[in-house]
Amino acid sequence: MNRIDAKFKELKEKKVPAFIPFITAGDPSLDATRELILEFDRRGADMIELGVPFSDPIADGPVIQASYHRALSSGIKLSDILELVSEIRKQSEIPIVSMISQSILFKYGCKEFVKNAVDAGLDGATIPDLPIEEAEDIIETGRVADFKVACFIAPTTTDSRMNLIVKKSQGFLYYISVVGITGSGNTLSEDIVNNIQKIKKVTSLPVALGFGISTPEQARMAGKIADGVIVGSAIVREIEKHSNQDNSVLINEVGAFVGELVHSTKNQN
Repeated sequence: MNRIDAKFKELKEKKVPAFIPFITAGDPSLDATRELILEFDRRGADMIELGVPFSDPIADGPVIQASYHRALSSGIKLSDILELVSEIRKQSEIPIVSMISQSILFKYGCKEFVKNAVDAGLDGATIPDLPIEEAEDIIETGRVADFKVACFIAPTTTDSRMNLIVKKSQGFLYYISVVGITGSGNTLSEDIVNNIQKIKKVTSLPVALGFGISTPEQARMAGKIADGVIVGSAIVREIEKHSNQDNSVLINEVGAFVGELVHSTKNQN
C-alpha cells in the first residue's frame, strides 16, 4: 500500500487529522532539507510536501517564491532532490509528496519522472499549474505505479468540475482555503466548512486543507474540519529567519515551530 494511503487509513482509525508541512527542497541547503524532514518526522508530522524549486511558480506567494530563488541560485536540480529522497528513505518512512510544476514534468518526461520518483521513494505529487483536463497522462502513469497525484479544489471550483477532479484525484484532495496565492493569513473563511462538507459528500478521499494557515490556532481550527492540514509559508518563513545560523539551531527552532503546529492540529479540545 502506498505510504499516503496507509497514513490516512491509520489516522482515520485514530480519528485525528494529518499534519503536512511544506518545505522547499534545497532551502537553505539539501543537507538542511534532509535534517528538517527527519526532525519533522520526530516531531509528529504525518507527511511532507516537498517543493521542487521553479523559476515561475503559479500558486506560490512571495515567501515560497523567495525560497525557490534561493534554492535555484545554489544550482539545485530535480535529480538532486530525488537523490535526497533516497537518502531520507534510509532513515524514515514518512510519506513525501512533491509539489512540482507541469513545466518541469513536461521537460523531464512524465513516465520517466514517475519511474524515478517511485524508485527514489517519493509517494506522490501535487501539480498546481496542471488543469485536470490535461492531467490524464500523469494520473494514469501514477495509477499504474501506485504514485498518487493529488488534485486541487478551489473555492471557485464549480460543482461539475469538482466532480471531475474528485474522480481523478489520488491519495487525497488538496482544498485551497483562499482565492489567490499561498501565504500566511489571520482567519479561516466560514465558507470552508460548507465547501469541505460538500466535497466529502461525493468522495471517500481524505481532504487536506492548505493555503493561508500560519498559526497553531488556525491549524487547530483546520484540523476540526479537514482530514489533513498543510502549512507552508509560515514554516518557510521560519527557515528563512534562521537560515544564517548553524544547522543545529535552524533544525531545532523550525522543528519546535512545527511541533507546536502538530500539537494544535491533533488536539481539538
